[in-house]
Amino acid sequence: MSVAGGHEPPAPTDAPRDVQQDPDADVESVARTILLNKLTDSPRSRAELAEALARKHVPDDVAARLLDRFEEVGLVDDAAFARAWVESRSRSKGLATKVLALELRRKGIADDLARDVLADVDPDAERQAAHRLVQKKLRSLRGLDDTTRIRRLTGMLARKGYSPQVAFDVVREELDADDSGVTWDPLVST
Repeated sequence: MSVAGGHEPPAPTDAPRDVQQDPDADVESVARTILLNKLTDSPRSRAELAEALARKHVPDDVAARLLDRFEEVGLVDDAAFARAWVESRSRSKGLATKVLALELRRKGIADDLARDVLADVDPDAERQAAHRLVQKKLRSLRGLDDTTRIRRLTGMLARKGYSPQVAFDVVREELDADDSGVTWDPLVST
């Protein structure tokens, strides 16, 4: 559709603009749109949101003011984000607290807050998650030799953040419970 003068009106967009690209834009409005769009996708930490604003060249004082306001109204809550992140990643990926701590750090969660959240993780539930991971992986390793199975299973648990002791104990318990006749020798897998 054309308007007077032969130019088409710009298509409406709610995509966040870069503040530098549009000097006439209301910086606070653009920043608010960026934050709301990011929070619509999924929960985010304050640090992730601050980084998104910085990438769009939102001035630090505007970013801090908006982030403070979003915290006041409960749209940004690092403690709730960290708890949800830990619950989700430990349930869906079977990650141990060691890897979860690294992920929280990458998300910009303060170390003391991460420690508090991770302290609530039940060690027995974490160990049971390791057992489930080994049981699931063990099915696909049935045709392999014992040394390879032990190495792959303990390696998988190590990548998910489990300590060597937990990894070896869980693998030993699962292989002992398996009817495949594996003879456990911890020296073979080191």
